[in-house]
Amino acid sequence: MRTRLGIRIDHWLERHFPERRVFLKSDTDTRFIRLRPMTQLVAFAGGALVVSWAIVATAIVLMDSIGSGNFREQAKRDMVTYQSRLNALAAERDNRAEEALAAQERFNAALAQISVMQTELLSSETRRRELETGIEVIQTTLRDTMKAREAARTSLAALKSELTDSSQVAGNGNGGAPVDFLAIALAETAAERDRIHDKAQDALTRAQDLELEMALMREQNDQIFRQLEEAMTVSVAPLDKMFRAAGLPTDRILEEVRRGYSGQGGPLTPLSFSTSGEYPSPEHLRANRLLEQMDQLNMYRIAAEKAPFATPVRSAFRFTSGFGYRRDPKTGGRRMHNGTDFAGAHGANIYATADGVVTDAGWEAGYGRTVRIQHAFGIETVYAHNSNIVVSKGQRVSRGQHIADMGNTGRSTGTHLHYEVRVGGKPINPMIYIKAANNVF
Repeated sequence: MRTRLGIRIDHWLERHFPERRVFLKSDTDTRFIRLRPMTQLVAFAGGALVVSWAIVATAIVLMDSIGSGNFREQAKRDMVTYQSRLNALAAERDNRAEEALAAQERFNAALAQISVMQTELLSSETRRRELETGIEVIQTTLRDTMKAREAARTSLAALKSELTDSSQVAGNGNGGAPVDFLAIALAETAAERDRIHDKAQDALTRAQDLELEMALMREQNDQIFRQLEEAMTVSVAPLDKMFRAAGLPTDRILEEVRRGYSGQGGPLTPLSFSTSGEYPSPEHLRANRLLEQMDQLNMYRIAAEKAPFATPVRSAFRFTSGFGYRRDPKTGGRRMHNGTDFAGAHGANIYATADGVVTDAGWEAGYGRTVRIQHAFGIETVYAHNSNIVVSKGQRVSRGQHIADMGNTGRSTGTHLHYEVRVGGKPINPMIYIKAANNVF
């Protein structure tokens, strides 16, 4: 079977690739090279492979050249679009900054108004207590006056009775002197009765005036309470929304701030007027609720200083890379980017985004000159690729404090700041915190 197959193959090769001889002639000799069918087949196949490879390689080069041209054009168009978007974002950032400044001014004005209203509320509460004491005195005087009037009426009736008896006695004898005495006593009693009646009328009029004044004061206090409650709602709601937008548990954060700032005293101590063992009045309860809301507002403001609700760069910059997977600028591969890049001028100031303690300030592989700050609530911020560091390990820093200068150290392709936010060691998108604070700061 193999012999027949070999014969058929040889026959096919001889028919398509007949044996050829290449003669090489010299001056003294003539030689030839015999090209067998199998050799010709191998040479033909090799040549076909070479030609095919050349065609494919040429096509790939042409396609890559065309694709590169299209990619460059697309990159230019994307760059123009990106620049337009950056300009729009810069304009929006400026508008947000102006709105934040205006909101801060309104917030400070509201706090000043709240302080004035609190003073007025305490003064009005003291005045109300004085009026209540005055009314009690007037009511006591009125009761005493009414008793004296009744006693005068009783005395007048007794005098009338004695006068009647004296008149009967005078009819039988000489009774002029007692009658005159009784007349004088009767006149004095009538005058005393009239004076007591006038006093009672004056006391009633004064009590009505005091009741009207108390009603006006209660209405004024109610208006002050409403303004304070509205101011508290407007002030606390944005801060609560900011923490919730950043994914932070507000209850746990406020409890932690309360434990850290547990001293008592000052204007925010709950009202403690004596009520003689009675249940506190609605005004007292309402005032205490307002003071609790003001205390909550202060705790929110303290917590906001301890969380990174700020931008680390204040000079001109542009976002060059966000949080998430991206194309590695060095190798071209797809890698996770754990922070946000701010590209700016070399040496631009970099600021701490919250109060905290510097846990590391030095060189780190890949990050270059790096500053790490530990904040409250288990939050850490990282500032990498700096040209210079102006803080040291263990130093306590405040929000907005200058900590480093922007640079190009470590694994970097240009001057920029690599900014990270980590919660419990896990990287979080920093823009969550920055955007959450846009409508507050």
